[in-house]
Amino acid sequence: MSFKFSLKTLLLGCMFSLSLASFAHEMGLQVYTVRHQFEDDGVDKTFALIKQWDLKLLEGAGNLYGLTIHEYKNALIKHDLQVVSVDTNYEEVEKSPLSIAYKADFYGAKFATFYWIPHEGAFSIEHAKKAVEVLNRSGKILKEHGITLQYHPHGYELIEYEEGTLLDYMVQNVTEAQFQMDVFWIKNGGGDPVAYLKKYPGRWTSLHVKDRVHGTQNNATGSQAKDTNVVLGTGDVGIEAIVKEAKSQGIRYFFIEDESSRVEKQMPQSIEYLKKLGVH
Repeated sequence: MSFKFSLKTLLLGCMFSLSLASFAHEMGLQVYTVRHQFEDDGVDKTFALIKQWDLKLLEGAGNLYGLTIHEYKNALIKHDLQVVSVDTNYEEVEKSPLSIAYKADFYGAKFATFYWIPHEGAFSIEHAKKAVEVLNRSGKILKEHGITLQYHPHGYELIEYEEGTLLDYMVQNVTEAQFQMDVFWIKNGGGDPVAYLKKYPGRWTSLHVKDRVHGTQNNATGSQAKDTNVVLGTGDVGIEAIVKEAKSQGIRYFFIEDESSRVEKQMPQSIEYLKKLGVH
């Protein structure tokens, strides 16, 4: 496929954007945020904490923290929590897309998201081309079963390639799956989240909203010190402008993720900030 943005891909994005426009802008939680709480307090108490934060929509169900899938699902039901998107990984997407469809269906999720493309050294066009092939092949299978596959870039894809970046190449050549923007990682990789939203309307199905302490140095490794995560609206990512643009495009799901050691202190503040921006 050509690196140029095809008419088919553009129409796909526009149609998807129009279909999203009728939805409310809903707040959720990526459960990696409370990984330490799961480990220390167990699933039941951690789900109770999430309910204290007045959140209902989750992204996760990858790590069950020692529970069976039925025990985990029963805990979700007990606390009136809903998994919107199940976590998966590149290997599962490549080799077993049907297992992802079964997992998503079990939890009542309509999305499946993976967060990393394995690579040694710098991410390359060879890695990107292989990932495009995997996303299109498995994304089509998942779509046939009512599940939207999302890839969540980590910033290492922002290496220059031809007239853009490797991320541009991927977005322009993936036609059977969508993308989830983690605004922190786009910023950390040297990109502009608002510019990428505007460049590819309809291709970002959901957002991870998290903020970064002022003065943090960008890098193309897809990694950063976890305590650079700060309360939404207090860092350098530009959350307000991002949310405004995402809302204008009809993006429905805004998953808060906070990887810091200050989660229980920061989360209530981040939730209130996002509510002020019209995401509930």
